[in-house]
Parts: sequence; C-alpha cells; structure tokens
Amino acid sequence: MHPTGNVRVVERLAAKGLLTPEQQEAVLNHHQRVGGRIEEALLDTNSIDEPALLKFLAGLHETRFVSTDKLSKADIDKHTLEKVPKKIAERDSIFPVLFDAKNDILSVVTPDPDNAAALHEVQLASGAKKVNAFIARPLSVRAAINKAYNGDIHAFAVLDRSAHEQFTAMLDVYERNLVSEETMTTALAADERVSGRERTLDSSDLSGKTGAGTGGGGVTGDSYLETLNVLISLIENSRPDLRGHSSHVARLMKKIAERIGVPAVENAAYVIAAYIHDLGKMGAYHLTALNVAEYEGHRTQAAKLAKAPLRLMESVELPRTTKQTVESMYERFDGQGVPNATRGKDIPLGARLLAIADTYADLTQNPRNPYRKTLRPLQACEVLARYKEKIFDPNLVDLFKITMTGDDLKARLLANRHLALLVDPDPEETTVLELRMVEQGFEVQIARSTDAAIKRLQQGDIEVVISELDVQPQDGFALLSEARKFPWGEKLPWIFLTNRGGKAEAQRAFELNASDFMTKPVAADVLVTKTRQIIERSATQTGPRGVSGSLSEMSLPDIVQVLWHGRKTGALKIRSPRGDAGEIHFVEGAIFNALFSNMRGEEAFYGMLALAEGEFNVDPNFKAPQQVIQASPEALLLEGMRRVDEAGAGG
Repeated sequence: MHPTGNVRVVERLAAKGLLTPEQQEAVLNHHQRVGGRIEEALLDTNSIDEPALLKFLAGLHETRFVSTDKLSKADIDKHTLEKVPKKIAERDSIFPVLFDAKNDILSVVTPDPDNAAALHEVQLASGAKKVNAFIARPLSVRAAINKAYNGDIHAFAVLDRSAHEQFTAMLDVYERNLVSEETMTTALAADERVSGRERTLDSSDLSGKTGAGTGGGGVTGDSYLETLNVLISLIENSRPDLRGHSSHVARLMKKIAERIGVPAVENAAYVIAAYIHDLGKMGAYHLTALNVAEYEGHRTQAAKLAKAPLRLMESVELPRTTKQTVESMYERFDGQGVPNATRGKDIPLGARLLAIADTYADLTQNPRNPYRKTLRPLQACEVLARYKEKIFDPNLVDLFKITMTGDDLKARLLANRHLALLVDPDPEETTVLELRMVEQGFEVQIARSTDAAIKRLQQGDIEVVISELDVQPQDGFALLSEARKFPWGEKLPWIFLTNRGGKAEAQRAFELNASDFMTKPVAADVLVTKTRQIIERSATQTGPRGVSGSLSEMSLPDIVQVLWHGRKTGALKIRSPRGDAGEIHFVEGAIFNALFSNMRGEEAFYGMLALAEGEFNVDPNFKAPQQVIQASPEALLLEGMRRVDEAGAGG
C-alpha cells in the first residue's frame, strides 16, 4: 500500500507536530469506522486543512500538489484527456491536466504519485516520453474524472463544504444518534466507505423494529426513508417548479409497487431510488423518460448524467436494486433508450416503474413539462398510454392507470366480482395476469409465500386459487393438501399455473382434486376465461360480494354517481374518522333512504356529503325496507353540493 493510503501518514504528521495526540486519535477512530483513504479522514475530522496536508504530502513525494479549487476550475482539452483512457483513469485515480507537445511530457494528478506500475501504463497508453505526477486530494481526483469523462457538472459539489454544511451536519447527526448495527444496511450511512462489497436490504431492516444503536435509539426503515425525504426536499427547495417532486415520485413508486405485490424490502429499495433519482441532474433540463425520448438535448444530458446520483452517493452502500433502478430509468421498452439500449423486460422492474412514476409526476406537477401545463391524472395517464411499447412497459402503464384514476374502484363497485388469490413469488409473473383478471371483473389478492396464502385463506371468501408449484417455504402441492383439511378449502377451486410441466406433477395435482393444471406461459385471457368457467361450475359459488374502500380513493359524490348510473341495489355504509356511521340505501340506482348520526332521509344524505375522509362498504345483499326519499339522485347531489359549497364559503 502506498504511504498516502495508510495510517503511517498520520504518524509522520504527528511526528512533525502538525497533529496533536487528540487529533491523531480522532483521525484513526474515524478511519477505522469509515474506512477509505486516510487523507479523507484527516480532512473530514478537520484535523488539518487541505493546503497544509497537500504541501506535506508533496514534500514527502518530492513533487508538487494541485488543490481542489484549482482542479475544479481546470478546463482540460479533449486532446489531453484522450492521453489517459477513461478505464485507466477510473481504475487508478489518475487524471491528465497538461500535455506539453513540444517536449512530449504529460502531467497528471493522482493521490498516489509513487504508483510506478500505474504511471508506466499511462506512459504506454499516452505514448508520452515522460509522465509527471502531481499529488491531489483523492476525492478531488475522482471528481475531476467524473466531470471530464462523464460530463457530471456537479462532481465537485460534494466537496463544497459551505454549500453542503447543513446537509452534512444533518447526515452526521442522523448517523450518530439513530443508526444501529442492526439497521446499518438500511440506513446506508452517508459517509461509510466499504470498498469491494455491495449490501442488500434485509427484511428485518424495514420491519419497523428498532435496534440497540450506539446512540441508544436505533432506527426503523420508515425513519430512514422519512429522513431521506426531508434531506432531498431541502435540496429541492431551489427548484420552483419541482419542489417536492422526488417525494411525490417516491409515494407513487411505493403505491404501484405495493399494488404489484413487490416484497417490502425491494419496495423500499425502489423508494430510495425515487428519492435520489434527480441528484446531480438539477440543470436546465428536467430529465424524465418521456423528455429524454422526445428531445435530443435531454437525451444527450441523460447519457452523461444517468449515473450522476450513484456517483454522488458512491460512498454510500446503496442496495443493488436501487442502483439498477436509477441507472436504467431512461431505458426504453423498445430498446432505444440510454445508457445501454436495454429492451423490454431486460430493463429492471424498478427502472420501468420509475420511468412511469417520474414522467407522471412531471406531467401532473411541473408546468414546464412538454405540454407546458399541469395535466389532470387521467390526461397524464393518456399520455403514458400513447407511448406504450415504445418508452413504457404497456402492462405497467395499464396497471398504473387503474391505480391512479380510480378505475379499479369503479369497476369493483359496478361488478359482482369474484375474489381470486394468486400464489406466486414472482411479481413479474403476476402483473399481467392480475391486470387481465381485474379487467374481466375479478378482484385479485396476492400471496408471495405459502404461509401468507394460508393466512389469507383462513379469513374466508376466496373463490378461486391460482398457484405456482415453486413457492416457499412449502411447495404448491403442500399448500393445497393443507387447504383441503379445512371446511373453507375442502371444495375450493384450485388451478396450478407453474413452470413445471411434467406428467408426474399434473397427475399429483389432479390426485389432490385440483381444478386444472397449466404450464407457463399461458395467454392471460385464456386463463381468465377458464377460471371464470371453473368458478361458475363450482358448488362454492355464492351471491354478490361487497366492496370496501376509502373516501380518499373516491369521493362520496362519485361513489353515489357510480351506483346510481350502474342501477345498483344495496346499502352504502360509511364510517367517518370520528366514528360516525351512516347508510345510503339504493334500489336499482334510486336512493330510497339515508341514515347518519341522528338524522334520517335527505338531511342525513346531505350531512354525509360533507365527509372528505372515512371508510365505506357496499353491501349488495341489503334490501331497503321502505322508500323515504323521493328525490332523484341527481337532485340530491345538486342540492347537497350546493350546501357543501355554502358551508365552505361561510367557513
């Protein structure tokens, strides 16, 4: 190891009287905890300033030094850059700064000017007669390489102490007081440098439990994500049209990933990617998958800056899934994106989701988007739909639209929907099938393990199970065998949809009284049709099922209109956050009665319309005992909304 890369430098500085014993101890403790270069530990602990350190190191190596300030302002011509190939520059931290063509001498900066082997390789690659090596701060050399070779105009920003003082202080406090050993893999401590390894999030990190941290508090996964939310929001305060953009994208990512059934740990990695996806890209262009595909200037910037967030966070051990999501967010479904022209499902799932969520947030929040106005949710989803197969994954766009526009809830209200349970550990496999089943009038729930499946089946009301054989901790056969032991599962329709296609597996399935056995891939429409036929033949078929939801998903006036126009019969039951209960009785779309608190009839209906929050349930088996309200739903809604408006104006 070179002298500048190990702790002997600290001993020599102390021997020269440039460090006190206390500073020496602080540096060594910091270096042991953080790792990385000893020079950075000296500067991070403020034990010595950069000029004094570089002057000392330059004397040690009998060379000259280049400060961070000078290196950040250096404008290196293309001819000089080409003297050192990017691969060598990044691998050995060697950056070319000057080429003297007359004397055939190349000057470079490096943290290790005595690395003879690397410098000899540079001399061979450049063809220079001589290579002069000057010394510079390790992170400054890396920033110069990122700026010159990768086009990262913000490369030196992480070294600007004045600009990042508040940000760094908050990270330090967070790491010191909150991060425990148990949750370190989730917290991804901001200044930890552990080279050669990549961490992955463990489910315990996001379980909401706290560990016995060094500060005595520990941290939950939710705490980490909320801290990241605060820090990114502070950075985005200077973006007038995009304040809160990354937080909004993170919420969208979490919602759609939950809808798909992505495991909690992977979902958290997607959310982290959403928070950091714009770091290092806050220039004149706002880069989204749509903008990058449509405009050459955006594409050029995206090609340069695709890895900018990862370079800024390179000292943080981000999950591999987060890195893949950020790096590939500008890839296109048709294979014409950047940086790697990856196609279709070869693009990581997180990146396909982030491309959609980021574009949707831009269209609905940013007045400077390509349409030069903020779009309504349905309009934004229509824009996404225009670019299906080209930019975006078509199935994910369809599912995103259903989730964002309330189409799913509307369909549930209008249909007598059969409830199916999909048991499959692979989110990719279930996405298309779920989408097609929802479109065909099914309500779908998903279990990723046999334990989760049993827990859900025990709650009752599942009408059909579609299961993979390769499930953990038991296989699909064991799951069916267990289900057949209980009254709720004795005659439950059961379809195996599996990657296994052997004759023995099919025979075993039918011995367990499975309804059907199919080998992947199967056309989703064919499977949906067969599933419906199996349910209709089954003796377990019951009457219409109820629908539950939240008024945050669909407002009460909208629910009333859906039930009215759909000519539905039953009771719409409401419960407010304060616990007040109400009912609206429908008979073929007409409103027969309403009850709310101590009110009855039209006044009860008007009282409920003012509720903006709460839960609802539709009981389709309810029969109204009498008709109390004679007015049409349209008249009731008009009068009720007039009263709500007057009450708002008066307040």
